[in-house]
Amino acid sequence: MLEKNKVKTEREIGIVISFFTKKDNREKSLSKLDELISLAETANIEIVERFYQELVKPNRATLIGKGKVAELAEYIKENKIDIIIFDNELSPMQQRNLVKEFNNTVLDKSGLIIDIFVKRAKSNEAKIQVQLAQLKYLYPRLTGMWTHLSKQAGGGSGGTFTKGTGETQIETDRRLIKEKISYLTDKLEQISKQNTQQRKGRENILKFALVGYTNSGKSTLMKNLTTSDVYIKDELFATIDTTTRVLKMNNGQDTLLSDTVGFIQDLPTHLIASFRSTLAEVKEADYLLHVIDVSDSDFENKINVVNATLKSLFVVEKSIIMVFNKIDKLESDDFFIQSLKSQYEDSVFISASNNINIDTIKDLLQEKFDEQNIITKIFLKYSEMQLVSFIYKNSEVLEQKDNEDGSEFTIKIKPKDKSIIESKLGKLNL
Repeated sequence: MLEKNKVKTEREIGIVISFFTKKDNREKSLSKLDELISLAETANIEIVERFYQELVKPNRATLIGKGKVAELAEYIKENKIDIIIFDNELSPMQQRNLVKEFNNTVLDKSGLIIDIFVKRAKSNEAKIQVQLAQLKYLYPRLTGMWTHLSKQAGGGSGGTFTKGTGETQIETDRRLIKEKISYLTDKLEQISKQNTQQRKGRENILKFALVGYTNSGKSTLMKNLTTSDVYIKDELFATIDTTTRVLKMNNGQDTLLSDTVGFIQDLPTHLIASFRSTLAEVKEADYLLHVIDVSDSDFENKINVVNATLKSLFVVEKSIIMVFNKIDKLESDDFFIQSLKSQYEDSVFISASNNINIDTIKDLLQEKFDEQNIITKIFLKYSEMQLVSFIYKNSEVLEQKDNEDGSEFTIKIKPKDKSIIESKLGKLNL
């Protein structure tokens, strides 16, 4: 059992629970509780105990079995627990039933993450995005949880998701939620159009974007590369607003670098959907810098989580530079680093906090910048017309004309990413 902090505190006291079936990976399921506890601490909740249950299949009404429900109810009462957090996604019915059984606040991981985002949103756009996700999450869970929707959705794990006192306003609340969702969706669409117009003004500027698992060190790297003042804290989701700064190349020319919200395993669908306009910076970028905490024993799984999230955002065929961060926390292991270098062609190993190999990454970015400004000609036969759409998609086409002999045509281009072009057409004569 985790010891309770003896010092008087205003933090809520909570417990975490993981449910998994006999088909699931037991070790992985239990290890996910560590991340859930970190999330709870980020939300200012003190976790004093962790529980788990393994069954053949979940209980439809409460997820966990009746015996475990009774055990937890007794523990909650005896230890004056304020909040119960499940690592699993709870159905609205399961959440309602558990609230009744425990007579207390019950959250699942999605609800907890949304609650953190509510507290962290700073820009007007982020606040709208989070509020929209929160309302979509709450709508099917109404059991008197929400009584005055004419007021803006508030933050706080207890304030937003606590048990209610009655159900007389449910229908009114549902109507108000639907109206609010419609209003916020329209407002977000307007902001998205404005952002699109702003991005059009920088179409000819090379753009980099930082992506990665939450707390991988993206903001620290951005501060190092741009020497700008950005918020940095060693915790999950320290920042959720997208920040764009000027990044000056070694040759003195300007590019743009965007820092985006960190990803996490089981990121709520409503949040991903609501943040599409913010994450448009990722889609617009010419190169992605995927920042990885290489000191994390589970970093390979987190790479997969980030890649899957990018795919869900329809970010594909994008040139990615793998930035393995926090090498200062590794024990000296040259073989390990060399094996990763051979596995990931465009990779660099740094410590953003200790300023290790920052020049190396600047050199790599300069190399990418130079590639973008190379002009080359591609000669194609008319039987190869199917390649034209690929070329237009992955380069800036400066000119296209027929050759005099009529057997082929020439396309003059600036490749967006030389390696992508060469993967399809072979080595370019630059």
